[in-house]
Amino acid sequence: MYLNLIQIAESFGVSESVVTDWVRKEGMPHVHDRGRILFERSQVMEWAAKHGLAAHTGFLSEPAPAQADTLALGPLLRRGGIWRDVLQTDLPQICDRIVGRLPGLPGPVQNMLVQRMCAPGGVNIAPVGSGFALPHPAMRVSLGEDCALVALILLKTPFTEADPPDGIPITRMLFFISPTPRLHVNMLGLLAKGITSGALQNLDAEMDDEAIFKVVEKGADTHKGLPR
Repeated sequence: MYLNLIQIAESFGVSESVVTDWVRKEGMPHVHDRGRILFERSQVMEWAAKHGLAAHTGFLSEPAPAQADTLALGPLLRRGGIWRDVLQTDLPQICDRIVGRLPGLPGPVQNMLVQRMCAPGGVNIAPVGSGFALPHPAMRVSLGEDCALVALILLKTPFTEADPPDGIPITRMLFFISPTPRLHVNMLGLLAKGITSGALQNLDAEMDDEAIFKVVEKGADTHKGLPR
């Protein structure tokens, strides 16, 4: 299995320039393919072991033990939290704080994720109607099966940088981070379905946090969580 420069950097929680230095100065095994540097997974793991390095996330991490067939929406929302009276201008800072809630994420990986999200085009905003949008990191990340969350952001004023498909002003956002690229589309689809026909449609900003959590958890029983 061959990995690219970005995947190796994410797995070790370092910048791409650090990996390039390892290639030039430390003899990290690699091959060149049409102008790209590629890394064979088993060779990199052997090299890392000899250099006292360990990759705990991403493509070099050890396979996780078998888990349940679903990622339940309720626990994901409890992890990400509910953020109220958020101004549109404060969204980058709020997303930064939400990323900090990801469990077991090494500091360098967290910093890299935040930096890429803060870059132009770093967050995709997907309006889905009913006053909702689904912001999420534009970059493809593989953080590990346990690194996922959903956060409910209740805006103080309607969001103006995206056009809602049904004309209803966007006042609520479900910011989500998928643990792997493979699960990204599943999470996007389930959240959209929950908004249009499930428990998320019944959310009321006047509810307290615990009431919202219970509404979502009750609705999740119908949708059976997120398919892996």
